[in-house]
Amino acid sequence: MDKIFHPIAKVTKTSGLKGDVCLKPLSRYFEKYINKNKLMIGSSIDRSNKISVEMINGIGKKRKFKFSGFDSLDSAKKIIGKTIFVQTSKDSEINWISRNILNYKVIDESGNLVGHIIDVMWLPSHDAYIIEKESKEYIIPIVPEIIKQVDYENRNIIIKVMDGLFN
Repeated sequence: MDKIFHPIAKVTKTSGLKGDVCLKPLSRYFEKYINKNKLMIGSSIDRSNKISVEMINGIGKKRKFKFSGFDSLDSAKKIIGKTIFVQTSKDSEINWISRNILNYKVIDESGNLVGHIIDVMWLPSHDAYIIEKESKEYIIPIVPEIIKQVDYENRNIIIKVMDGLFN
């Protein structure tokens, strides 16, 4: 299985003298993945190193994160501006909203081409694909009732076309 990496946070500033830092979430799945042990940190995934969360203090926007190996203010300053990436499997739901799926074909359950994904919107209640169909743009909610399968090998997304979806 290919390794798939997604940016989930950016280190914004230090906090205190013991290496704690503040993070800005970059994904709605930040909470789900920040405690995983398959984290990388760097300016890009090609220029990153493994990292693990040692401790999380505080609540909400006031949380501070302590990473293993960063035990002083000086060491924490070195990671300001770096991005934290998480390694996921192909079937992970974070892949459904990844920018990697732009230009995927959208196909109905009968195998007919519906359009192409041109953007992904992260909305409060659910995410949505913006697809282009016959020079028009449509918003398709990313919900299990509509999105039936994401085929990464063939770069296709199979959907169930419901009444009113393209009106």
